[in-house]
Formats: sequence, C-alpha cells, structure tokens
Amino acid sequence: MDMLTEAIERLFRERCTPELIRNIEVGGDAAPLWAEIVESGFLDILLPEDEGGAGVSLDEAFPAFMLAGQYAVPLPFVQTVMARAWLHARGVQAPEGAIALAGPESVRLADGGLSVRSVAFGKTAQWVLAEFDDLWVVLPTEAARVEGDQARGSQTADFSWPCLPGTALIVSMGEGDVCPPAQLAAASLTPLLAGAAHQALDMALSHVAERQQFGRAIAQFQAVQNQISVMAERVWAMRMAARMALQASGPMPSFGMTAIGKTRCSEAAALVADIAHALHGAIGITEEFDLQLYTRRLREWRRAAGSEAWWARRLGRDVIENSKGSVLDYILSCVKA
Repeated sequence: MDMLTEAIERLFRERCTPELIRNIEVGGDAAPLWAEIVESGFLDILLPEDEGGAGVSLDEAFPAFMLAGQYAVPLPFVQTVMARAWLHARGVQAPEGAIALAGPESVRLADGGLSVRSVAFGKTAQWVLAEFDDLWVVLPTEAARVEGDQARGSQTADFSWPCLPGTALIVSMGEGDVCPPAQLAAASLTPLLAGAAHQALDMALSHVAERQQFGRAIAQFQAVQNQISVMAERVWAMRMAARMALQASGPMPSFGMTAIGKTRCSEAAALVADIAHALHGAIGITEEFDLQLYTRRLREWRRAAGSEAWWARRLGRDVIENSKGSVLDYILSCVKA
C-alpha cells in the first residue's frame, strides 16, 4: 500500500465509523466529514502536479477508491475526485462542494425542465454532473426538487429542475473518445461495489470462523465452504472488473472497460449480498449489525448509473458494431485504448 492509499485509509478508518455513517443516513450533518476530506487535499489527486494535484492516474487511484466502498463512506468522494479531474480536462473550474454523477436516466423535458433519477449519493451532494441529449451540465442540488429513495438509510435521490438554474455550469459536449458524464458515473461506482463486496466477504469469513454449531465452527461444514467459495469468486471477479474499468492513464475511462466493469460488478453484487446474509443467519438482517451498511450499498450501486442489463446491452451493441475480430480482440483493443 503506497503512502497516498495509507493516508486515505487512515482517514476513513478513523472518521467513517459505523456510528457516523448511521447518523448521516438518518439526516445527520455530513459537513464535518466532508470538511476533513477537503482539508486532506485528496479531492485533486487526479489533477497534474503543476495544477495542484498529485498527478495520479485512475489506475493508480484504484486502491484508494476501493477503500471508500470498504468503509461505506456516505459521501461522493470517488465521484467528486473523478468529476473534478474530468471538468479540469474539459477546461471548466470545478465548483466547491461534493459532486454526484448522474447515470443514463437523465431526461430533458418538453417544457424545459430537467430530470435525473437514481443518483448515487444525491442526498449528500451539492452538485450533480449530468448529461442530456444536447447538454452536459453541473446542476446545483439546492435548486432542485428532491425525491429520495424510500429504502431506509439510502443516499440515492431523484432530482428535477423546472428550468436550467442560473448557477449551473455548462460543459462543452465532447467529440470522439471523450468520456460522457453517464459513463463516468458508471466507472466511479465499480471500485465502490468491489470495496463493499470485499468488506462483506471479510465479515462473512470472520463470522463463520467464530460461529459454533454442533460443537465446531460452521466454517468446517461443506455447505458453508461451498457458499464461501462462490462468494469469494464473485468478490475477486468484481475487483478485477473494477480495476479494468479504471484502467486509464488519464481521467477518462474508456467505454469498453467501463461497460465490462459495471456489467460484471452489478451482476455479482446481488449474489454477494445474498450469500453474506445467508452465512450470517438471523443476526445478519438486524439493523444493529454492520453487515447491512455494505449489502444495502451493493444493491443501490448495482442499479445506479445503469444496471448490468443496461450496460450489457450497450456493450453487446458496441461489440457488434465496432469489433473487427473476436470478443477477445475487442477487449484487447479496449485495454490498448
């Protein structure tokens, strides 16, 4: 673990306690935690060193981003870091405050209104970076009508604006291989999904090693071992897929790697959550037990910024239209890009 990752891990370990997370989930003040993240300087790690950043690539930032999932950070840390670098690359000064990223469920209405749905971390963000058919824009959440996810503790939100706010930041739409905002949103969720899954696996391994049944640890039963092996395979597949999604030297993840990463991570998330709860038994579904802090996020992030079905369709269409060889050739071309 490098110095940057160690520093971020220390901040999350000391500050993102289960008690603080639960407090923020029920409407507690998230400003003190965000102020510490801002003060740390970690928000600009993807910017060039001569611009006040650390010159870190997306690939190099992956371990730090995954930690945000492992510690269930209730703020759009990864999203803000990626959005600030993306905006810098587009020649736009990023606004102060936390930035959430809207996925493909963004609609520009006939009356001029704007609507985005299922925005991860929407409830704790001051801005939302979104794309519409003819508009890329950073929108202030304070000017929006907000409808939160009905699930208890969810930080996902739907937003609607009756018109384009005067404080919105318009971003010039890219051409060629420029990463659209919805694609950036999907890529940003992959390390979080991998991190939360990793934590759920660690908790499951600890539980089955300690839980006694018929005079021995339940980890010794073959049925339990089978479930652990399936869960571990999915967790490590998620980690590899998330790493692929962020395999870029700059702030722009490629379409192919993003699609592969989000499809695989979202596909595995529900099964990982299900097995984690099955292995924990009754205690796993209690609100007081920390497992639900991670499994709820796995389910939320699975569908945010496009589910596995949505990205699989996009990926399949791109393979058919642009592949000049086998599927492996397509994947290799994405890696080289």
